[in-house]
Amino acid sequence: MKNEKIEQAYQSTFSGLTMYYRDCELTEHLISAYKIDQIIQERGFADVSNHAEGLSKNVRFAIASNAASNLGEINLDVAKYGFHIITSGAYFKVLDIYKIGNKTQIMLMHFNENYLDVFNTTKSNIEDKIVLVGRKNLEIKIKMQPNAILNNEEWTERTKFPIGMTESGTFFK
Repeated sequence: MKNEKIEQAYQSTFSGLTMYYRDCELTEHLISAYKIDQIIQERGFADVSNHAEGLSKNVRFAIASNAASNLGEINLDVAKYGFHIITSGAYFKVLDIYKIGNKTQIMLMHFNENYLDVFNTTKSNIEDKIVLVGRKNLEIKIKMQPNAILNNEEWTERTKFPIGMTESGTFFK
């Protein structure tokens, strides 16, 4: 693979990264299906929030992305959720799976499909830095109370599904 493509992939993916979150209740069977450095694809839209306080569910997807769309700018009714959306068909690399007690954080990095071959075969020290920041963030947030807005029925219904797999644990292809 050419160094230019790797450099382009890193520039496109790491420039302007923001953290987004999605908490849900998953079985241990589903949690254990995720593996570090695994590439997954989400077939549907991924509803995420830029708010992160304590966890009320057993899993937090922490997603590093520079391509989530802010739906709160379009619809003020959903701004209270810090509602962002990642387009359907999005690819993610599993960077980390971090457990504290009965809570698990699955750290994902969102990237453009054009760079699938790059992220399947390379690992950047930037990915390691994202993991460190994500772990420190969880260690702080886990001690906080959950955000009441992100615990209401409307939001939890939107975000109850795992990312990149069916409810039964089959990864999308």
